[in-house]
Amino acid sequence: MENQIDKCPKCGCTDIGRGRQAGHAIVAPYEKFFGLGSVLIHRICTNCGYVLESYVEKPSRFKE
Repeated sequence: MENQIDKCPKCGCTDIGRGRQAGHAIVAPYEKFFGLGSVLIHRICTNCGYVLESYVEKPSRFKE
């Protein structure tokens, strides 16, 4: 990914981890009733828990 945030704006920690949000929290295309969704990925400060950014794992599923 380009322009990733490498330092927590809340506490200044530079140790950033990643987590997956899946299951019932999958992001689905807005206007597609049966469209496949995608897992949500979070980049998280390992010191204070602040979520720096979130993005879907498979963005192509949201193309029209």
